[in-house]
Amino acid sequence: MSEARSQLSPVQITALMCTAEVLCMMGFAAYTTLLPVLQAEWELSNSEAGLISGIYFAGYVAAVPVLTSLTDRMDSRGVYVGSALISSLAAAGFALAADGVAPALLFQFLIGAGLGGTYMPGMKMLADQLEGNAQSRAVAFYAASFGIGASASIFLCGLIGSAWGWRWAFAAAALGPVLAALLVVLRIPPGRTRTAGVPAPALLDFRPALKNRSTVTYIVGYSLHNYELAGQRTWMVAFLVFTATLQPEHAPMLVSAATLAAMVNLVGPVMSVSGNELAIRFGRTRVIFGFMTASGLVACVLGYTAALPWAVVFLLMALHYGLMMGDSAALTTGVVAAAPAELRGATMAVYSLIGFSAAVLGPLIFGVVLDLAGGNHSLMAWGLAFASIGIFGALAPVARWAYLRRAR
Repeated sequence: MSEARSQLSPVQITALMCTAEVLCMMGFAAYTTLLPVLQAEWELSNSEAGLISGIYFAGYVAAVPVLTSLTDRMDSRGVYVGSALISSLAAAGFALAADGVAPALLFQFLIGAGLGGTYMPGMKMLADQLEGNAQSRAVAFYAASFGIGASASIFLCGLIGSAWGWRWAFAAAALGPVLAALLVVLRIPPGRTRTAGVPAPALLDFRPALKNRSTVTYIVGYSLHNYELAGQRTWMVAFLVFTATLQPEHAPMLVSAATLAAMVNLVGPVMSVSGNELAIRFGRTRVIFGFMTASGLVACVLGYTAALPWAVVFLLMALHYGLMMGDSAALTTGVVAAAPAELRGATMAVYSLIGFSAAVLGPLIFGVVLDLAGGNHSLMAWGLAFASIGIFGALAPVARWAYLRRAR
């Protein structure tokens, strides 16, 4: 078995890791997809609903600095498998025991922590075995697979939740990480080991990574990207359900809104890979700032379009999501390439730590604005809520001007 594993081609390793990532993410969008049902059943305010969503990313943030840094000291596979099992147990716990805000916060936190030990460690597992353009493209495909995992989670949880209830949707989501763990154990080769005589970096000492000005630029960009992305992903299904109430003759069931949201998410992988190819050809900074500006501007008007025909709202939602994902792989492959090999785990840890800390705030601030501006049934409130996540992207030209001025 070890000989067979060692002969895997870069394409095979990339495909296996992308498949494992998608499986690990089965519980990623379970809560946000079923949010309209859970919000009504548990009588949640929008702020509480946003907090439960945001706590998922808080779990990720709590776990990722330790678990990703550990991959500089040990084989990434051990970190990955243990974290996948945490995700599985937490999703099962949500299915069996969640009945309100407190248990939902606990289980969402743990599901997020499981992602913290699989997403970036999985990416490092992949990057350690490749070099050059092969590494860049493999990391881009891996990052793009995040969108496929999100789409699969939305679609399956919406389908199962509509047919058998939300508890069965979470129970089904618990199976994916177990399958991912088996795939990694049975098929993925051991990762690159540390050079003999070179001391291991301190576990939580991120100062060397933060001294690299190139990586800091990507970290800031990734934070703004995640803030907008997490806010949109969390409230996408709820917004589509609200849009349906304005056109009752065409109002879909939950599964239809979830299916549309899953289709929107499928735009992401194509745009993510394409954005990285554009960055290779035309310059990473130019492409990143371009997509960031465009997505921010669309977000600032998206919420006000809810009364338009369904097809128009869907296309605008897909456009916004695609623009958001246009800089995703470009940011991630940039930070991987800029990090020294011996600090790659620590750099990716701080990249995720700061980036996903912003993701905690996006859904929460969106929900708070929605509450303060008039609630779920107010067109103005949805418009302002979407603007609250798009404002930083809309201001990206100012950031680009400052960046270029400093670079002179």
